Amino acid sequence: MSEKRLSIEEATGLVVETLLRCRTSRPNAEAVARALIGAELAGQAGHGLRRMPSYCAQALSGKVDGMAMPQTTETRPGALTVDAAHGFAYPALERALEWLPDAARGQGVAIAGIRRSHHCGVTGLFVERLAEAGIVGLMIANSPAAMAPWGGKRALFGTNPIAFAAPLEGAEPLVIDISLSKVARGKIMAAKQKGVSIPEGWALDTEGNATTDPAAALAGTMVPMGDVKGTALALMVEMLCAGLTGANYAYEATSFFEAEGVPPGTGQTLIAIDPTAFGAGATARFAEMAGLIDEMDGARLPGRRRQALKRELTRAGIPADRELLQQIGVIGL
Repeated sequence: MSEKRLSIEEATGLVVETLLRCRTSRPNAEAVARALIGAELAGQAGHGLRRMPSYCAQALSGKVDGMAMPQTTETRPGALTVDAAHGFAYPALERALEWLPDAARGQGVAIAGIRRSHHCGVTGLFVERLAEAGIVGLMIANSPAAMAPWGGKRALFGTNPIAFAAPLEGAEPLVIDISLSKVARGKIMAAKQKGVSIPEGWALDTEGNATTDPAAALAGTMVPMGDVKGTALALMVEMLCAGLTGANYAYEATSFFEAEGVPPGTGQTLIAIDPTAFGAGATARFAEMAGLIDEMDGARLPGRRRQALKRELTRAGIPADRELLQQIGVIGL
């Protein structure tokens, strides 16, 4: 499978122009492009250009409303409700990110809950933006059912990512971004598109048996990170980003990959914390977090690999296989 390198401008143009052919407004297409290219630059190709075929198919079928404009309501001084209106998640997330920093500075802590949403890609990108604004960020999201409760066979929970970012004085932010399955489901989707097998231990088939076949894995269930602990955390995420916001729980949500069916209606919750909220003493200790990092004795800080990769890919271009680019290029024509 041969590859081609795309500049950020070329990749952005490809996403925007393709979505414009697929019943999507330009502002929404540009928001999607920022997220997908951000995923590519973070080394998360399963959340990048490989999402375009399914995104476009869903926009064309109406499963996702490419023309939707997110609606916001400030329900408390420190609480914002965002209705994504069954559109792409990214315009709704950007609205939340516009509001959160000032709200957190004013209140000490602020929360935004998004409902009637869709696939939100690499959650670390959004909390990193908060950290770049000097705010501590936490984000959780639910996704269509893909993991069974520990000991069960029926998928009830999504892979439900959790992301955290904190500003560091004189350095790039600390960014932690984990999926509650052993790997993100997008990696299995990417393996299926490439026609390659997956490592054993990532997923189970519909009978609960380990599988290396990505198609069987997508039809079956994901293996949770940390076994029973992973499914416990997945339940917590469901409560915080579906129960609190009014979004669909994972077992109610339709697939992010298929064009058929009603909108998935998933949810995301973002929490923003002003590092100065607890006074000068606490603020000083927060700034001394560099000392804790020094104690890690050369261990790689979470987020550093992806930040280095972003610099490299910005310089060298984003790798994309030519077959995928050809597939994207004819969508909607």
